[in-house]
Amino acid sequence: MGVLSGKVVLVTGGGNGIGRECALIAAQAGAKVVVNDLGASLTGADAGSAGPAEAVAEEIREAGGEAIANSDSVTSLEAVRGMVAKAIDRFGALHGVINTAGILRDGMFHKMAEADWDKVIDVHLRGTFNVCRATIEHFRAQGDGAYVLYTSTSGIIGNIGQANYGAAKMGIVGLSRIIAMEGAAKGVRCNALAPVAWTRMTQAVPIRDEAQAERSRLMAQTLRADQPARFSVALLADAARHVSGQIFGVSGDTLILYSQPRPLETVKRAAGWTIDTILGDALPAMSGQFYSLDRLPLPT
Repeated sequence: MGVLSGKVVLVTGGGNGIGRECALIAAQAGAKVVVNDLGASLTGADAGSAGPAEAVAEEIREAGGEAIANSDSVTSLEAVRGMVAKAIDRFGALHGVINTAGILRDGMFHKMAEADWDKVIDVHLRGTFNVCRATIEHFRAQGDGAYVLYTSTSGIIGNIGQANYGAAKMGIVGLSRIIAMEGAAKGVRCNALAPVAWTRMTQAVPIRDEAQAERSRLMAQTLRADQPARFSVALLADAARHVSGQIFGVSGDTLILYSQPRPLETVKRAAGWTIDTILGDALPAMSGQFYSLDRLPLPT
């Protein structure tokens, strides 16, 4: 008996990379799986293909598991509602969602096309809304449901050339937290996960300097897609019912719990603040707690 025996799980972006590993590992853990993937290119510029999702579903079935494929886009709320209906019609239930679906359209912000901003926000942030909105009422009604929503260090920490992606991924952090808060009384839990793994998405991140090139070489050698996938599946297990509202990371075999924004420093002035006292007193008093613009390497 696996930790997900008797459960039904929807995995978006399940045709490649981490999503593929999430689907396979969830099935190995006993879940019945709906494998969703548009089958499009990394930029999402093409119409896509049903092939990747069906290939993963077939691999699960050949191994003795139960899975169905879906190649609709998470950018459509009605399409996601169709995925949920398909899961319930075929398997009689839905208990968990792992949302990995995503694209990249990188570029420096001062050169970013409006279409590239809109498309990335649509897939990542609107797509996450759609996936959660299409399932939340079902989860609340049955008093049980778990989400693993994929965020990124490009939002949590920042990354040059990924303003659209980072903004969307940080929005997912806020959405995840509020879903967790609102769902706590109804048995619904939600966590965000920022993976570090060598996939077609991370391979496409622009290399800006030798330090970043070295990080990419290290990732290719040591950071596998199955590592964050395994953690994602663990978060859906009943044994993790008490875990909600957190931001996790997985970097190789290192598991990370991220801090969440809370006040670091406060300054108060009984007479109120003027522009001069803000500049001369308040900002210098806070400066010791300022965050550097440097992107420090993650533990591996």
